Amino acid sequence: MPVARPLRIVIPGGTGQVGNILARHFREQGHSVTAIARHPVEAEWPVVLWDGENLGPWIKEVDGADVVINLAGRSVNCRYNAANRREIKNSRIFTTRLVGDAISVAKKPPRLWMNASTATIYRHAIDRPMDEFSGEIGGDEPGAPPRWRFSIDVATSWEKAFFAAQTPGTRKVALRSAMTMSPDPGGIFDHLLRLVRWGLGGPSGPGTQYISWIHDVDFVRAIEFLIQREDMEGIVNLASPCPERNREFMCILRRTYCTSYIGLPAPSWALRIGALFMATETELILKSRRVIPKRLLDAGFEFHFPNWRGACQDLINRWREITGEEDRPCK
Repeated sequence: MPVARPLRIVIPGGTGQVGNILARHFREQGHSVTAIARHPVEAEWPVVLWDGENLGPWIKEVDGADVVINLAGRSVNCRYNAANRREIKNSRIFTTRLVGDAISVAKKPPRLWMNASTATIYRHAIDRPMDEFSGEIGGDEPGAPPRWRFSIDVATSWEKAFFAAQTPGTRKVALRSAMTMSPDPGGIFDHLLRLVRWGLGGPSGPGTQYISWIHDVDFVRAIEFLIQREDMEGIVNLASPCPERNREFMCILRRTYCTSYIGLPAPSWALRIGALFMATETELILKSRRVIPKRLLDAGFEFHFPNWRGACQDLINRWREITGEEDRPCK
């Protein structure tokens, strides 16, 4: 759904996987795209440096922009020790406040500010879906490990900083995003497919937990939709309307990739040990995220890939084009 005229789009934190997906798409559509990052990287669009802590020359990019999409924040794929927890939380709150400060001093503030958030903000949910209206914020649900409360604290603090920013002339949308699935190397889909390729793509833990996800094409289309819909602001879930249980999710991935019906399961105790060696957290795998994009659906947004089976086939086809791998049996 292309927009009517070329836009100036600025993406703080725009050099990660999701930022590259958006920047590449909008540039191909003829828009002016600028990423703002802590470190210089090679890109087909301008990358302006900031320290993520102070106003500086980068604010000139915000002044006069049509849309700002803030994706800045340290990766959560790490162990939640004290230092990492502090960096994860501060990297989101401080950069959000900083973007708000840049918008507040702009002579011509952007019409729209989208800020990343996360679908992890909802409670561990197997019993029913979580949407923007009836979804319950997590942190106190029975049976959830105390370590999971950190992610809820990060998400709620992140959104609080966003909505507290004094930007009266700018529409604001908090993007509660599920995992964005794309065929790009190093992304979550690439990691999951690697497990399947080596026969390890069985259910994780009980396998009954839900996985909320969104195809990268629908992610980009949803962003375009929100740019056009000037009546939409506040919290919006970016997720497929059809979350899958972990067991079915991995089974579909195995069968689509190599027609394999077998994938070694990973019990919870093994995941905890593996997480220690891989310096990550089991929450990323074991927490049930059953998120529904009710606001998008109510507004008339139509997903190109609502179901995991069709999305998975498209992603694998594109992954094979990128890697040059032909269809072959699994190891």
